[in-house]
Amino acid sequence: MAQAALAIDAMSGDFGPRVLIPSILRFLAQYSHLRVYVVGQKSVIEPIIQRTRLVKKSKVLARLDIVDAPDVIGMDEKPAQVLRSKKQSSMHVAIDLVANNKATAIISAGNTGALMALSMHKLKRVPGIHRPAICGLLPTLDSHSYLLDMGANVDVSAKELLQFSQMANVLSKTIDGKESPRIALLNIGEEALKGNSQVQEAAELLKTEQSLHGMNYVGFIEAHKLYDGIADVIVCDGFVGNIALKASEGVASYMLERVRQEFRTDWVFRLLSIFAVPQFLRIKSRIDPRRFNGAILLGINGIVVKSHGHADEEAFFHALEHAQQMMQCGLVRELNQSLASRF
Repeated sequence: MAQAALAIDAMSGDFGPRVLIPSILRFLAQYSHLRVYVVGQKSVIEPIIQRTRLVKKSKVLARLDIVDAPDVIGMDEKPAQVLRSKKQSSMHVAIDLVANNKATAIISAGNTGALMALSMHKLKRVPGIHRPAICGLLPTLDSHSYLLDMGANVDVSAKELLQFSQMANVLSKTIDGKESPRIALLNIGEEALKGNSQVQEAAELLKTEQSLHGMNYVGFIEAHKLYDGIADVIVCDGFVGNIALKASEGVASYMLERVRQEFRTDWVFRLLSIFAVPQFLRIKSRIDPRRFNGAILLGINGIVVKSHGHADEEAFFHALEHAQQMMQCGLVRELNQSLASRF
């Protein structure tokens, strides 16, 4: 049985250890029952730890182990190449810690393709699952939804969309305590005849799953309703999911920037906004994408969390929290037990 520990690919992301280390120390201070393996170049990591200000740092450092890994996997390296090379890279070594039961979860902000390939090779897939999927959180009006796949699988079959639904159904039940999560297929319309043959076939499979195993399939959902909270799980292929996610992020950034411009250029708006600042800050906090950072590679026989490459200290902290929550709930165990009877 693996101990309650996380392995962190500390050399990953756009900013590397200088952003990740403060997040890790803050995380350890808040979760006193956990250990963390910080994997990367020791000569780089140690000075950053010493410079980071933290109350009672000595107690936190007692639960932090630095694992030296001299190599780094670049964002442009191909997964097939990564499997054969750089065995002493921070990503390789961090995943090995999970494979060898020294840690329960691995978190990386690095090369997504490499992380998926290495995780499948070293940790294997949940039995019966054809392809793991990247599953992330979306904010909704009342809480959040799960979207998968978000980019791991560009071309998938209807059966694989069914498997994505089955896995995310278990995820929502385990993490959120949902008794009967609402499952929807992302499509170009809600009408029964809309969509390509792949989506149409997946819908029929989900209806069968509903009748045989009680899955709460609610039908098709259009992209403009992703954030309405009418589904707990939204399923699509990785091509569609990634475009939907990136387009949404772009719109959110655009809206925030437009508000900032109005603050700067319109004195009337600026005067009136004094009374709206508390509400604006509250809304901004609720939709802040940093709160939803950290997508799980669902279907891997271990907890593998992918952080945004451009994550700042706050965003990476939330990725760590999501990994901790999955560890605490025993997600991988639940996936194996729940899906064992299906395959």
